[in-house]
Amino acid sequence: MVETTSANPELLQEQVSSLLIQPLEAQSIVLASGVQVFDTASPLRIPKLTSSSDPAWVGESELIPEHDVDFDEVKLMPSDRKSVKTLIRFSNELLRQSVIGLDAVLKTRLVTDVANKLDTAFLTGTGADKSVTGIINQPGVQTGVLDASDPDSLLDALALASAAEVTPNRWFISGADFFTLRKLKDGDGKYLIVSDLTADAKYTLFGVPVTVTSKLPAGKAVLANTSEIAVARDTDPSVTLLSERYAEYDEQAIRVTARYDLGLLRPEGVIVLTAAEG
Repeated sequence: MVETTSANPELLQEQVSSLLIQPLEAQSIVLASGVQVFDTASPLRIPKLTSSSDPAWVGESELIPEHDVDFDEVKLMPSDRKSVKTLIRFSNELLRQSVIGLDAVLKTRLVTDVANKLDTAFLTGTGADKSVTGIINQPGVQTGVLDASDPDSLLDALALASAAEVTPNRWFISGADFFTLRKLKDGDGKYLIVSDLTADAKYTLFGVPVTVTSKLPAGKAVLANTSEIAVARDTDPSVTLLSERYAEYDEQAIRVTARYDLGLLRPEGVIVLTAAEG
């Protein structure tokens, strides 16, 4: 039996993975930063401790004292969480006459569009209309003042992380603030932000890798241990080929749907910096 597009409009899970999920993990700055990804198609509850016990010095055959600990949970992927969706139409002539493989072009376009949408939501989403609440709007994060002309404001953020016993592994900074910082020099005339020539000119700030992004507005920066950021990913994203929907135009289309959510396992592990007004 010959398999046809019309008979199998929905791509198989392994095809979706190679077409969308794996490239998306590489291109999305948040997904590629070391966040914990949980695959789930239903609401997810991740337990966490909000207080610890107080171990005591106990002698031989003495009673070990009991201690109460408080539990909380991070709730992700509610049943009404909306999906990221996109649809790309193309003509059959384009499909036949493309010098460069149209499938490769469409794959790049799909991944780019979805990655941009997700990164904007992951960083600055407000949670409105059943969408994702981004990192800078998550409850319980630590806050500080960003002064891109004064590196001490960044050291203050590192101090907040240290006080919370957090080892940060990522700065997220807007392009405007990054290049203001990039011009800063220390007392010896050396640039404060240095590039690692062995890692494709990646930058670090006080030893912490820097990700420059247009998804954050000027005057906002995030310092975080990204391993304490949880991302829930629907286990059933879909890529569907629509061969008949636009038949009267002699066109086809690809439709993509994917559901994601984000939460913080330790909100105090995220420091959000905001420039002072005025």
